[in-house]
Order: sequence, then structure tokens, then C-alpha cells
Amino acid sequence: MGPMRTIVYADGGCDPNPGPGGWAAVIQAPTGTIELYGGELATTNNRMELTAAIRALEHFPEGAAIEMRCDSQYVVKSVTEWMRGWKARGWRTATGPVKNIDLMQRLDALAAARDVRWTWVRGHAGEAGNERADRLATLGRREALSGKTSGEAMPLPADAAPALAPAQPVQSKTVQVALSADLADALSRAAGRAGITPQAYLEDAVRLALELKPPGVARVRAELQKAS
Repeated sequence: MGPMRTIVYADGGCDPNPGPGGWAAVIQAPTGTIELYGGELATTNNRMELTAAIRALEHFPEGAAIEMRCDSQYVVKSVTEWMRGWKARGWRTATGPVKNIDLMQRLDALAAARDVRWTWVRGHAGEAGNERADRLATLGRREALSGKTSGEAMPLPADAAPALAPAQPVQSKTVQVALSADLADALSRAAGRAGITPQAYLEDAVRLALELKPPGVARVRAELQKAS
């Protein structure tokens, strides 16, 4: 029988990709659940997925026994299948340098010093730890957009949990919004990638813009233009 492993759920993502992103780790420690999250203004889906796993591993001392559950096959396969070959070729793939090499090397060093079992889990399939990590990553992205985080790990404040609960039904008013064909197509594609309806996506975008206010929106646009 192997060691008792602490189960960790790690998740990350961007919206749009590349763009502002968030990461999160839900650590199911024997003494209670520990939640870490953060975000960056200009990043990618893959970098956020890698960052989530890195921040989770950094929480543990060397030699710790962990089961890392990720819904990113990119992360799991990088560590369990591809990394050995990359290292043998001097951190190169068959076509050039390994992408996100800075994070890959950090992840490799952390994992090598710990007893980690990597497990892929299907995202949005009802597994509570994965769903929680997904919501926290979204929170990290929103806080990065509002200037509250700089990508540093932060335990989730106790009073923040209710804000993540599903919103209660509210009385709605219909507002007609005319979109150009290009914008409507882009909205449909983005909503499809996010797994939600275009209406829900649009409402989320409007809510975020209202929270940021015009100066905040202008600042985010400037950051994204600088990063592109």
C-alpha cells in the first residue's frame, strides 16, 4: 500500500486566450481545505494551468505525497509523457524550444522533489474539487482585472465564499443590444469555448465592464495592447 496522498485540484484559464487569466488550487489537507488563487492581466490558458500546479506544489514540503488532479491534459501529459524527452534534447521539442519553458522547468523541479501522482479529471463533470478550483480561477482573473492581485498565492477569505455561490434568480428586464455581424460571431465563438450561452457570456462581460468602470476598462485595454 502506497503513502496516503493529499488530494489537490489545480485549474487555470484565460478569457479571452491570450488575455487576462486566473489560476487556483484546492488542497484537501487533513486539517481542512486550503484554497489558493491568483491572476495575471496578460497570459494564456496553458500558462495559467501550469501556474496552478506550480503554486499548489510550492505549498508542500519536499517529499510530500500528493495526488494532483488537473483537467488540463497539457499539464498532465507534459509531466508524465513529454518532459523526459524534452530534457534529453536540452528542453527542445522536435520543432524548437519547449513552449512555456520557464514554467515547465519550475514544475519539473518541484515535482522531482515530491512524490506526486498526476491524475487527469474531466472538467465541468460535477467533481466538487474541480468545480471549486474552476470558480476560484475565475475569481482570480476578475481580481487581476480590477487590480487586486498580482499573481501571488492568497488563501481565500472566509467571507468570500458566499460570493461564489450560484446567483439567486432575479427579475430580468429585456434590453435590446444591436451587434455587428463580426461581433456577434466573435461572441458566439467565445461563449462556445466557455461552455455557456451567448446571452450569459454577454451579461458577464457587461457586469465586468460595469464593475471596472470606464477608467478600469481603458487600463485593461492598454495592458493587453502592451502585451500583444
